[in-house]
Amino acid sequence: MFDRRTLLCGVLGGISALALAGGAMAQEPEFTLKLHHFLGPKAPAQTKMMEPWAKKIEEDSNGRIKIEIYPSMSLGGAPPQLFRQVADGVVDIIWTVNGYTPNLFPRSEVFELPTIYNGDITATNLAMAEMFDDYLAEDFKDVHVLFLHVHAGQALQMAEKPVHHPSDLDGLKLRVPGPTGNAVVEALGATPVTMPVPDLPQSLSTNVVDGALIPWEIIPALKLQDVTQYDIEGPDNQRFGTTTFQVTMNKDTWDSLPDDLKEVFDKNSGEEWLKTIGQVWRDADNGGIKVATGAGNEHIVLSEDEMAEFDTVLAPVVDAWVEERSAQGIDAQALVDAARAAIAKYSAK
Repeated sequence: MFDRRTLLCGVLGGISALALAGGAMAQEPEFTLKLHHFLGPKAPAQTKMMEPWAKKIEEDSNGRIKIEIYPSMSLGGAPPQLFRQVADGVVDIIWTVNGYTPNLFPRSEVFELPTIYNGDITATNLAMAEMFDDYLAEDFKDVHVLFLHVHAGQALQMAEKPVHHPSDLDGLKLRVPGPTGNAVVEALGATPVTMPVPDLPQSLSTNVVDGALIPWEIIPALKLQDVTQYDIEGPDNQRFGTTTFQVTMNKDTWDSLPDDLKEVFDKNSGEEWLKTIGQVWRDADNGGIKVATGAGNEHIVLSEDEMAEFDTVLAPVVDAWVEERSAQGIDAQALVDAARAAIAKYSAK
């Protein structure tokens, strides 16, 4: 017998299925972008910075943008190749250290210098954003910059020797993060040793190096608390320089986005976001030193007078940088003056 109820249920079921299919189709992203970086998937840079940033962009675009994050160089290549990958369109977005490609970003280096970077992450992030158009843009002409930032800065982590004065480092070997780190370590009378971050724990345990110029946030990931005894910084989180990072997009990818989606990226990469990631990196650094002291390390905070000794020894690093970059046709002294003023302005807020 013909069953109207069966037919009605079938029709309604078919309509529901079509509606669900239509809803799924409507939510398909218009743009799926690949973001490539060099750290692991559990690093704070991914879990606390890149993942929340990507999620907010996806939400604000109403699902029209999807950002797929590829950590640990999983799309191939080595960290120094990341910038070329995004410039050439191999990937859409990267997060990387500017110094991985030495001399390619000479202007942004100014923020890495000791006595210019004062330990205020957020103030430095905002200073870079303020100075970008007038001072830094030439470094990044091959890509579209979404945002620049720094980490908490280079502290000293020592295997066996406490440090209170520059002379305490005479003749020692220290791992460095990049070119500006080389200059810092040499000015302190030590020998710089360049190596990938993952090699540091073994190098410390086998006395290949006596210490490292590196922030606290890396301590838990590398278990540096097991191979160091002393962690040294200046008062009020002052450090011996820092590292600059970039989140940049391929130019063609950027140009392909409609204006309203460009606005989504701009909105989520501006002043409020720079303040947020400043706190992300401060929290990560605080967490790292907590792990070290919890394991028995001594956290040495230099006195004002002791820090002044380091600043005096490191001042020529800035002078040498100005001379070197000026010889390349860059108004390096103007960069130094503007960076100091901008960081001071935002530090006062």
